[in-house]
Amino acid sequence: MIYKISALAAAVMTLSACSIDPSDYETDPVQVESAKGSVTCQLYTKRIVRWDRAIDRPATMSVKEADDICLAEGLRTRDEG
Repeated sequence: MIYKISALAAAVMTLSACSIDPSDYETDPVQVESAKGSVTCQLYTKRIVRWDRAIDRPATMSVKEADDICLAEGLRTRDEG
């Protein structure tokens, strides 16, 4: 019984040390030029491009367009190494 409680406690402590907060993985924002203007992208680690998103965009651009540009930038930087 003590063994099971100890194992459970160790598992909980291990999982609590894992961070799932994207801000822990942020890089410095980058500017990406597009046909509609400059988009400011918040990129994360090269392994986590799914979180890449726009934090500023031209008024004439939709959020989805801006986020797609940032995702493409994250993929580009990941693929460059």
